[in-house]
Amino acid sequence: MRIGVLTAGGDCPGLNAVIRSVVHRALTGHEDEVIGFEDGFKGLLDGHYRPLDLDAVSGILARGGTILGSARLERNRLREAADSASDLAREYGIDVLIPIGGEGTLTAARMLSDAGMPVVGVPKTIDNDISSTDRTFGFDTAVGVATEAMDRLKTTAESHQRVMVVEVMGRHAGWIALESGMAGGAHGICLPERPFQVDDLVKMVEERFARGKKFAVICVAEGAHPAEGSMDYKKGEIDQFGHERFQGIGNQLAVELERRLGKEARPVILGHVQRGGTPPRTTASSRPASAGTPWRRRTAATSAR
Repeated sequence: MRIGVLTAGGDCPGLNAVIRSVVHRALTGHEDEVIGFEDGFKGLLDGHYRPLDLDAVSGILARGGTILGSARLERNRLREAADSASDLAREYGIDVLIPIGGEGTLTAARMLSDAGMPVVGVPKTIDNDISSTDRTFGFDTAVGVATEAMDRLKTTAESHQRVMVVEVMGRHAGWIALESGMAGGAHGICLPERPFQVDDLVKMVEERFARGKKFAVICVAEGAHPAEGSMDYKKGEIDQFGHERFQGIGNQLAVELERRLGKEARPVILGHVQRGGTPPRTTASSRPASAGTPWRRRTAATSAR
């Protein structure tokens, strides 16, 4: 059997580990052949690929990013790939394609599958917004990065009596904001799934200051948006890949809160640091007894405060 593998969409920790697993399983377990398409579906369409043997994946287990590269593809080119799926499979002599990616990648994979190409999709996204799976790889690392950031920002916020607005990734799903916000002890969490009321945030901060807690941390997903009419809000245009170009809800919300509260509010945009770097190497057997998921650690901490 000849297997094709590619990575598409945004990167995240763990991609190389999956590529390595595919190659090791195919070669040592079944004596199959593996080729890797470079830069996602673009490589599939343009014929850019290379053989993947054990030497090619040696030492990549804990490396961040992807050795195959990744790129987003315009929708018309994805349709082009679907229309020629059978021809592409014959051209490259592949018996199955393994695309590793998130929402857009697996949507394209479904199109290829419907067009007759055998496909096995691997769910990868830090947003954790893929159906039929509880956890997508990359998500836990992103939550850990955001949680640590909020832990650090709380001390500087308290020292300077500031309101910190921390913007994390999450276009349509607020899992990163929800879990990192809970784990990091954010005092307000804004999700894409539910428009937020700015008045509620203002009231929460004012009540904290009245109780002597003269700081606040608010975690907001990049795709979160205020309830209509609750504040001036700039929406972005749709790009060539069908995604909204967000105008920075973290910045906009910080400006609005500072205006209404009369207190210093600072935005912190975590951005791509959430999806970069290497995956954590801690295993269940080596993890300290006090460790666990971030929200479990946070629950234990808050009970003592």
